[in-house]
Amino acid sequence: MSFARELTSLQLYLGLVGGGLAALGFLASVPTLGSAPLITVFFALGAVSLARLVMPWSLWLDGLLAVFGAVALIAALPAEGVLPVHHWLALFAAWAFSWLFVERLTTAIRQGRLPHTGTGQVIPLIFGLSLLVIWEVVTRGANVSPVLLPPPSAIAARFAQSTGILWADFVQTFVKSVIPGYLIGCGAGLLVAIAVDRSPFLKAGVMPIGNFMSALPIIGIAPIMVMWFGFDWQSKAAVVVAMTFFPMLVNTVAGLNAASAIERDLMRTYAASYWQTLMMLRLPAAGPFIFNALKINSTLALIGAIVAEFFGTPVVGMGFRISTGVGRLAIDLVWAEIAVAAIAGSAFYGVIALLERGVTFWHPSVRGGRA
Repeated sequence: MSFARELTSLQLYLGLVGGGLAALGFLASVPTLGSAPLITVFFALGAVSLARLVMPWSLWLDGLLAVFGAVALIAALPAEGVLPVHHWLALFAAWAFSWLFVERLTTAIRQGRLPHTGTGQVIPLIFGLSLLVIWEVVTRGANVSPVLLPPPSAIAARFAQSTGILWADFVQTFVKSVIPGYLIGCGAGLLVAIAVDRSPFLKAGVMPIGNFMSALPIIGIAPIMVMWFGFDWQSKAAVVVAMTFFPMLVNTVAGLNAASAIERDLMRTYAASYWQTLMMLRLPAAGPFIFNALKINSTLALIGAIVAEFFGTPVVGMGFRISTGVGRLAIDLVWAEIAVAAIAGSAFYGVIALLERGVTFWHPSVRGGRA
């Protein structure tokens, strides 16, 4: 048991669960040995992994077991019908090996046995791929109706077939509505925050109104904006402006007060004017607050534009396609639109995070690699 002591209790438990399920599945698959040879091989290799109790067992072997189990499961999926019972054992065993691999990889990175750069990016990738494999196996293996939940393979096929439609919807929603609304809303929020900081009268009057307006539901704002600005992208951009203005206002006002009294006294000893203090001290100190608002708004803007399109839009746009796709039971197209929105939102957030690392490089969170 000396080698087992090198594992944490959770890692040992996952190894025993994965190996035990594989051994049980191998015994269950013996009567149908030739029907799914890859599954049988996976069961055999998984059962061999129980040797980790008495001999060294590399974490990369657990990773290979998880990958091989996923490939075997996908290859064994029937064109129609339900998976045999022992194939579900393979799914749970592969999931246990995947979880074990991530746990051991995280421990190795934390202990310095593996570099964080590059290796650390594998962990979210494994987690995402594991979810996709489970989704694919459950929906196809349990014969789930595609109207309720299509498998990822069907969504990917529809994505490939509808690239023209998806691109047009992306341009209408993201390029025409999200980007202009985001820039106007965040820019206006920043300027008003500086004015509010300058004027005690505005601070007493605008901030309570801002807190009240930020609580207004988008479901109520969107139809009004459509009535005011029409059915095209302008009304959706107006919704985005309304959603992004107040987070930027509140965060910037808080950030402008982040500079300490000692730092402000130092600027006064240099006879710095208000604007010099603002540009050289207070705005840089507010940088983390401003970028927090920018990152929050990067997701709020896309959500706001899509929801606004539910209340009237030309025959193009992500929200329009989602609402009409549900009505036509084209659920695979709906999920393809959701995938486009997720990719666009993640990329937008990532760009803002990269800008934050370059602008606020002095902040402890950025120096520590947690921006």
